[in-house]
Amino acid sequence: MKIKIYGIRDEERPIAEAWAKKHSVEISLTEQPLTKDTVEEAKGFDGVSNSQIFPLDKEVYPLLKLFGIKQIAQRSAGYDMYDLELASANNIIISNVPSYSPESIAEYTVMVAMTLVRQFEGIRQHVSEQNFAWVPSIRGRVLGDMTIAVIGVGRIGKIVAKIFKGFGCRVVGYEIDPDNRIPDIVDYRNSVEEAVKDADIVTLHMYPSDFNYHQFNAEMFAQFKKGAILMNMARGVLVDTADLLDALDSGQLSAAGIDTYEAEGPYVPKNCQGKAIEDQLFKRLLDHEKVIYTPHTAFYTDEAVKNLVEGGLNAAKEVIESGTTSNRVN
Repeated sequence: MKIKIYGIRDEERPIAEAWAKKHSVEISLTEQPLTKDTVEEAKGFDGVSNSQIFPLDKEVYPLLKLFGIKQIAQRSAGYDMYDLELASANNIIISNVPSYSPESIAEYTVMVAMTLVRQFEGIRQHVSEQNFAWVPSIRGRVLGDMTIAVIGVGRIGKIVAKIFKGFGCRVVGYEIDPDNRIPDIVDYRNSVEEAVKDADIVTLHMYPSDFNYHQFNAEMFAQFKKGAILMNMARGVLVDTADLLDALDSGQLSAAGIDTYEAEGPYVPKNCQGKAIEDQLFKRLLDHEKVIYTPHTAFYTDEAVKNLVEGGLNAAKEVIESGTTSNRVN
């Protein structure tokens, strides 16, 4: 069995190599992404493991079919970078790793929220300037006095809700799947608008879809409690970034914790030191004093990296051996 692994990072190599040795699978690793220019490297392999961060070239699907490859195993929970209809038309199974470390993202969400609530960035800035005065601009609030709206109470959202509840917060939420609900912890609302209207912090934990693209826009922000905080550790396309920045500038929102930007592909995860940021909207986000931006690192723990690499390879192997996988998304 031979699997081609695209988009491998140095830290992932020993994990992939150990997995391959354990399962007696031959692997070939490349740092290059899967594109129409690199797909030829997959010729002669039985499967593909990938870490795609931008839309996959449409030319790739029929070429993989021509090479006899029946799947692409994505090493992430998100899979919106794939054209599922085109993949299915070419008999290509797309799989993901739906649960690799929900605790990592949940804990990160609460950490950034507390940083915003306690004005920690402002405090650190004052200290760097040797300003040790107590002034209202760095005065925080008590987290346990707040209402938290969790939008999407799935694997990650459940843990987020439990952690906030542990601080004494009132937790409300919106969840379309009744099976995900935890009524002993979350007070559910019938719509997103109802969930956000009285919340001090709104935290997003949804997969992207045609129905929620830019769902959090000017119209939605107008429904928020004035001075609320937005947390997005899910997917960038859920939020209209320009409208978010306007809401922060107007004071409708007091702060935002953003781990995923809707057009991050050219920049994340790359070292852009010394390079100009050409995306002016992204630059506004980076420079905004009310925003804590992090480069899609909410997931980034030892456990998550290991589980993502092994999860993708397990799915690839499963398709090669059985023709399908429980993690297929199309």
